[in-house]
Amino acid sequence: MPEDLITIGELASRTRLSLKALRLYGNRGLLPPAEVDPRTGFRRYGPAQVERARRIMLLRAAGMPLTQIAALLDAPSEEALHLLTAYWRDQESTHAARRQAVGYAREILNGRNPAIYEIAERHVPEQQVLFIQRHVNAAALPGFLASAPDQLFAHLRTTGACLSGPLFAIFHSLVSEESDGLVEVCAPTLNTVSPAGPIGLRIEAAHREAFAALPKQAGGFASMAAAHDAVHAWLVEHGHRRSASNREIYYPNWATAGPDEHAADVAIPFVT
Repeated sequence: MPEDLITIGELASRTRLSLKALRLYGNRGLLPPAEVDPRTGFRRYGPAQVERARRIMLLRAAGMPLTQIAALLDAPSEEALHLLTAYWRDQESTHAARRQAVGYAREILNGRNPAIYEIAERHVPEQQVLFIQRHVNAAALPGFLASAPDQLFAHLRTTGACLSGPLFAIFHSLVSEESDGLVEVCAPTLNTVSPAGPIGLRIEAAHREAFAALPKQAGGFASMAAAHDAVHAWLVEHGHRRSASNREIYYPNWATAGPDEHAADVAIPFVT
C-alpha cells in the first residue's frame, strides 16, 4: 500500500464522519476510495479523498442532500459556488415561507382569524386539460410537481399543441408527511390532442373559485398549506360550499420570479 493511503478508519478519524456514512458515500459513488484490495475488499483513501470527505461533511452540515452535493463537487469551482449560492437561496426562501406559516398557525391557536392572505373571487371558464395523476406524500410532492410538467410539455410539443393557460395542480386528497394524496398536474390546451400512456385528457368544468395570490417566497409546502386553510376558512365565513378539489396554479414566471413576485395562486372552487 502506498504510504500516503489511509484506511477507512483513519479517514473517519480525520474527518469526524462515521464509518457508516463513509461506506454510504462510497456505495453511492460520492466518495470512491483511491484503492480497493481485490482480495480483502479493504478500502484505502488518499489526500484527494480526505479533502473531498471534508467538503462533504461541511455541505451535509449545511443540510444539502447527497444528490446536490455530488453535482456540486463534480462541477468546476465557479459553477460549484453558483450551485451553493442557489441552494442557500432556496433554503432561505423555504425558511421565510415556514416563518409565515408559523405566524398564521399562531393566530389560529390564539383563536383569531388572521388576515395574512387576501382572498378574492373569479370565474374560470370550461377548459380542456392534459393531466398526469400520482399518489405522493409531502416528501415526494416537489419531485412530482417538477417532473410532471416536463412530460406534459413533451406531449404538447409532439402533437404540435400549445398551452392555453397556466399549469395547475389539483389536490384530490390531503398530502402530508404521513400519508399519500392523489395529485393531478394539468396543462390546459385549446388544440386537438389525444391521451398517451400516463397522460390523460378531460374537460375541466367551468366554475367560480376563491383564491389567494402568492409570491414566490410563499411557495413552500408549509406556507401553501396555510394558504389552503385560509381560503377554506374564507369559504366557511361567507357561507359558500366547496364544489371541487383544492388546486394550486403556477404562473409562467414560477421558475424565475423574485421572492416577492406573484407566481402562484391557491384556489378552491365553490358554489353559494
